[in-house]
Amino acid sequence: MICEADSFVFQPPVEVAFARRILIKPSAAVAQPHPVTTSAETLAAVISGIRKVSSADIVILESSARAKKVHTVYKELGYDFPNTMLLDVDQCVPVAVENPLSKPFANPTFWVPNIILSCDFLITIAPFRIVADQGSLSIRNLLGLLPASKYQQEIKGLRGIEQQSGIDNIIADLYFTLPFDLGIIDARKRLISPKDHFQGKTEDYGKIFIGTPLEVDSEASSAAETTTAYLKLIEEVKAKQGGG
Repeated sequence: MICEADSFVFQPPVEVAFARRILIKPSAAVAQPHPVTTSAETLAAVISGIRKVSSADIVILESSARAKKVHTVYKELGYDFPNTMLLDVDQCVPVAVENPLSKPFANPTFWVPNIILSCDFLITIAPFRIVADQGSLSIRNLLGLLPASKYQQEIKGLRGIEQQSGIDNIIADLYFTLPFDLGIIDARKRLISPKDHFQGKTEDYGKIFIGTPLEVDSEASSAAETTTAYLKLIEEVKAKQGGG
């Protein structure tokens, strides 16, 4: 589903009303405005929609791409929401989660923050970014859940595009290992860059994509008339599984 950003009102899925703890993974690795990061406006709209149907704990979880602390980034981005927990991936206890794929693309096991396992509804909210002619969307946003204590070298490699094929393999594995319930692409504006996720050409777009992470990433990629390599990997597995 595609909504107009100016009139966006979040209508949560029915499962939200029964959730006890809800995780929101924004894209907030740096203190730069939308569309480098998820806008405070879209995040506030999602939280407001949840609160209309649920009193569940709401956890906002992210890691920092630079030396600045995540909580400082949250503050500079205007992430000031009542009755929410704003957490840092690298201050959570990492736990090992097994990749359910019999033939993983890259990792048979992932270390992830323990808080994820206590959440019963997972939402990824990413800006609309096209980097090196590839979509960098809601499923790629899950890379920010990898703790630096376990993935220091891998995370360092994510800053550029030199190892893009390896990154796509990790993203595809994460999709199956951490099955997020809802994907939102915050496309109030769109970022287009030849190589950098944190700077490039910004243009007004005025849309919000909502659906499963695979649906929204596919729809946004189609709208941008670009390919997104990790989507092809995911779709290959699903085809082998008979669409499951």
